[in-house]
Amino acid sequence: MRYNHILIEGAEKLGFKLTDNQVKQFDKYYEMLIEWNNKINLTSIVDEQEVIIKHFLDSIAIKNVIDLSISNSLIDLGTGAGFPGIPLKIVYPHLKVTLVDSLNKRINFLSNVIDELLLDDVVCIHSRAEDLGNTDLYREQFDICVSRAVADLSILSEYCIPFVRCEGYFIPYKSSKSNDEIEISRNAISKLGGFLEETQNVEIPFSEIERSFVLIKKEKITPNKYPRKAGKPKKNPLR
Repeated sequence: MRYNHILIEGAEKLGFKLTDNQVKQFDKYYEMLIEWNNKINLTSIVDEQEVIIKHFLDSIAIKNVIDLSISNSLIDLGTGAGFPGIPLKIVYPHLKVTLVDSLNKRINFLSNVIDELLLDDVVCIHSRAEDLGNTDLYREQFDICVSRAVADLSILSEYCIPFVRCEGYFIPYKSSKSNDEIEISRNAISKLGGFLEETQNVEIPFSEIERSFVLIKKEKITPNKYPRKAGKPKKNPLR
């Protein structure tokens, strides 16, 4: 990539010293993203510099709010083109990562990325969160759940919190203008067994973008009635 210096320096500003292999993995990821984007709609952001800042650096900026080096498992719901799950796997190679998306063509892309980047312990699943969250194999099995999906936090919490083990965290990536939405979601989060600890804002290097990370700790087992059947959380969000 022509803008590798932005990737390397931006990662350093966030606390990462990328190895040569990690830089090569990000390079290949970008190449594949652009190549596949010509066939399927993965992202509207295609400029190399913008991809590095708005996708790669944004994804790994979570380091400023939680230490993932002591976590073992992470699930990324509504991963789309693999953000933030793939960049997090690159910078935290020890993590066991599960990527979930409802569109099979995105899962096909991600499977190819995993093979090309030689990433171990990454699983891609084609499913809706409401369905997967009710299976014993995945329910309350993860240390961390992340999501950059664009959805109201009350809705997103019903999708995500059931996957998190007690004492684990659900950490959605939100815009810095989401304060009202976050406050309104407190009751829904509580019903799902979570507690909204805090919101931390992080400035993405080489930009004026401020990302809000919401730290939601899982305190109690999620009641069996959640998540509700597919479509219900969106039609009738918890309040």
